[in-house]
Amino acid sequence: MTHVVAVRWVAKEGEADEVARALGELLEPSLAEPGILEYRAHRDVEDPNVFFMFEVYTDAAAYEAHVESPHFQEWGFGHAIPRLEERRREFYAPL
Repeated sequence: MTHVVAVRWVAKEGEADEVARALGELLEPSLAEPGILEYRAHRDVEDPNVFFMFEVYTDAAAYEAHVESPHFQEWGFGHAIPRLEERRREFYAPL
């Protein structure tokens, strides 16, 4: 059963471009992971500090593998997340 993750990040003032850069660095290596079916990042058209990610994994283990991957450790935890004032993740299963 697929595992869906909806993520909302709000960058601290003055940090949004660096968060966007980190998301750009995450895209290609994340899409190359065998357990990722879809991985898309978006930026709010009215508030450039707000980001939304939609991610679909083959299962919860694939999501955990993504979070532990070297590229997410570097660009997610190392670059983007410290620049956030808010981080929300929601997990869904298909009906």
